[in-house]
Amino acid sequence: MMFLNSGNEMDFCGDVMREKRLYRISIMVVGIIIAVAACILAGMMCFKTIRVFAEEELPKASYCSFAIPPEFVPGKEKGLFINKNHPMESSIVRYSYYDNGKENALTNRQKLEKADSEELQPVIADKSTELTRDIYEKAVSKAYMKEYGQDVGFKVSSFDNIKIDGYPGFKIESSFKKGVDETVYQTVMLLMSKYRTFTITYQRAEDDECQETFEESQATIHVH
Repeated sequence: MMFLNSGNEMDFCGDVMREKRLYRISIMVVGIIIAVAACILAGMMCFKTIRVFAEEELPKASYCSFAIPPEFVPGKEKGLFINKNHPMESSIVRYSYYDNGKENALTNRQKLEKADSEELQPVIADKSTELTRDIYEKAVSKAYMKEYGQDVGFKVSSFDNIKIDGYPGFKIESSFKKGVDETVYQTVMLLMSKYRTFTITYQRAEDDECQETFEESQATIHVH
C-alpha cells in the first residue's frame, strides 16, 4: 500500500505540474491572441479597408460588460479570470481593449505596444484587403511561431461577422497544440467602436468542461 500510495502521489504531482504548465501557456497565449487581433483590426481600421466598418460610421464606446462564469475568479492580471480549480483546470476568460490612439495622445505603454506590432503590418498593409479567416490565421500563426519557435498547428475553425448593440466585429473559434500538451481551444470575440477595439477571449484545454458556460457568458456581452 505504501508503494501504491507513493505512486499515486507521484501521478497526482505529475498531473498538477502538467496543468500548471498548461495554465502558464494559456495566459501567455491569450496575451498573444489579444495583441495580434487588436493590431490586425486597429491597423485595418486605420487603413479603412473594411468599408462597412468605416471608422466614421462607428459610434463611440467605453467598455464591454458580460457575465463571468460562476466557476471563475479574478486572476492576478487585470481583466483575467481563472478557473477556481486551477491549476487542475486551466481554462480562463480574459477581457481587454485596444485604443487606436486617435482620440487621445498615446501613452508610453501604447507606443511600445504599437512598436511591437510593426512586423504585423505587412499582413494588413494592402488597402484593398478585408480581414478574413486566412489573414487572421496566418497572422496569429506567425505570432505563435515567434513565441514558441515552432509550428503549433494553429487553425481557425470558424470566422463569423457579428454585431452586438450596433457594434460590428468578429467571433473567431480556433485551436492549437504545442508538442505533447493538450489541444487548446479558443473563442475570441472582437468588437469595434470608433476609438476602441474590445477583445473577450475564452480559452480551455481539451479536457476542461466549460464550453457550455462559455457560450452562456458570450450571450450576455454588451457594449457601452
